[in-house]
Amino acid sequence: MLQVGIVGMGVIGTHIARAITAGIPGVTLAGVHVRDPAKAKGFPALSLLDLIERSDLVVEAATQAALREFAPAVLAAGKHLLVLSVGGLLGVLDEWTRLAEKHGCRILVPSGAIAGLDGVKGAREGAITQVTMESRKPPRGLAGAPYIVEKGIDLEAIAEETLIFEGTATDACRAFPANVNVVAALALAGVGAERTRIKVFAVPGLARNTHRIMVEGEFGRLAIQVENVPSENPRTGKLSYLSAIALLRDLGATVRVGT
Repeated sequence: MLQVGIVGMGVIGTHIARAITAGIPGVTLAGVHVRDPAKAKGFPALSLLDLIERSDLVVEAATQAALREFAPAVLAAGKHLLVLSVGGLLGVLDEWTRLAEKHGCRILVPSGAIAGLDGVKGAREGAITQVTMESRKPPRGLAGAPYIVEKGIDLEAIAEETLIFEGTATDACRAFPANVNVVAALALAGVGAERTRIKVFAVPGLARNTHRIMVEGEFGRLAIQVENVPSENPRTGKLSYLSAIALLRDLGATVRVGT
């Protein structure tokens, strides 16, 4: 049985813990870690050191900042790491990859709230000429993002679809660390964070978080559009945690479908 520990018990961590407890073949819950044990929601709360020691795989379901704090300790202990705050990998992935190789473990990144990463990975084996993404969210889904605060953007005043941000995946993950981890996953699957570009739109009345991806290269053209139902947290689509659960299920599966 693969012992899985979870760091962070927000919407994503809670749903993953419930899925493991309900039953995923070959997987069992070692425990969870939250700064406030009262927020463990009935699951066994462990210190970070105990969680790492008891787990074979640690799921990061917290924040980019938290990921950077504890991930090196997980990898140094030879434990696999599943990352949801994918933007936190940008700039440190090479260093962490060497650490994982040294200690015989892996860094796993689920597809998250988008689709098509299998096609992007295949296209990367040839030449990719362009990767672009457009993300549309209701204004409240962007509330509190560093970029919104820094620019003094009044989200409540937005009355029609408005382009909020345009730039590289690197810049976007700094500007919206809780909102655009999907573009970091796209960048890692494809041509890198500096060559992957994104536009972020605020759309009043939008019922679903929408991502539109376009990839062009010698293979042809790949167009993907995903319309995600938001979870209890408007910044996070349900597909984010469903994707992580599917990845855990694949780890113990006899048959695996997809790249």
